Amino acid sequence: MRFEGSTIFVTGGAGFIGSAVIRHLLADTGARVVNIDKLTYAANLASLAGYEGNPRYAFERQCISDDAGLRKLFDKFRPTAVMNLAAESHVDRSIDGPAEFIRTNIVGTFSLLQEALRYWRALHPDGRAQFRFLHVSTDEVFGSLGRDGLFTEQTAYAPNSPYSASKASSDHLVRAWRETYELPTLVTNCSNNYGPYHFPEKLIPHIIIRGLADESLPVYGDGKNVRDWLYVEDHARALTLALENGKVGETYYVGGRSERTNLEVVEQVCDLLDAFAPSTRGSRRDLITFVTDRPGHDRRYAMDSGKIERELGWRAHENFESGLAKTVRWFCENRRWWQDILDRGYQRTRIGLG
Repeated sequence: MRFEGSTIFVTGGAGFIGSAVIRHLLADTGARVVNIDKLTYAANLASLAGYEGNPRYAFERQCISDDAGLRKLFDKFRPTAVMNLAAESHVDRSIDGPAEFIRTNIVGTFSLLQEALRYWRALHPDGRAQFRFLHVSTDEVFGSLGRDGLFTEQTAYAPNSPYSASKASSDHLVRAWRETYELPTLVTNCSNNYGPYHFPEKLIPHIIIRGLADESLPVYGDGKNVRDWLYVEDHARALTLALENGKVGETYYVGGRSERTNLEVVEQVCDLLDAFAPSTRGSRRDLITFVTDRPGHDRRYAMDSGKIERELGWRAHENFESGLAKTVRWFCENRRWWQDILDRGYQRTRIGLG
């Protein structure tokens, strides 16, 4: 079985993508998984409910900026690989409070790299040859595309928000630790993820939850900003393939080949809500409201996944229509999961206006 006998650190494992990676590893591989997460506002261990007693799973509450704490975990669990998904990720929050993004995404990645390097250097040669450090990043580091073309592995970095700048910095650190210290690292950059267990501040769950309550559905600007959408479980499979078979020092782009304007996404969510949870007030499309745009809002992102498809054999199982239907149905049928987040005090008020 894949990863049989391996111990994999997943940082940020209580987050949206991290928890999907852990569910995939525990369900479809033989890996032992250590979930390392400091449990910020967006973390939710309920996304991993039922795994607490799994002998191949352990949770450690730990900030990746804490060198001493990380050192104890490396020495205790002796990992074969690190998958770094710990990050502050919401652009709007980065506009209002960039400091936390610098601390986690840049300083945290630095601390993790340093402790991984210390640990790796002390391994037996066979262990050093087997060890991998996979850093998970975003398409936002490349800035805004024009109407045509795709981001490729040769695209220059051009971040436009505090969030994307912090992630670009972390990507460069990972590359430098490979080039300077020979730490066996890989990087992946993904397009917009969506799916079950998505924190309510992001577009799709935000619209679903507001739509279920028959509240206004805010769309930034003219709604014509374009994103490439990737179902989170497809992304999780891509990441484990990159970890298993990717070439050290390489970067792999993971996209869904599903470009949609934000307005198109909101309209499709409305139609699915009307089908799965009809409202007595009529069509949810009538709730759509255009609001002031986000400062520095990139116009279009789109990823070329050709390299990971050719070299590692990855393919997305879901198209946008099938994945979105699964997502909306999940939120309709699992209200307790997201209602608990709201009940803990999460505020859905608008942020990020600068």
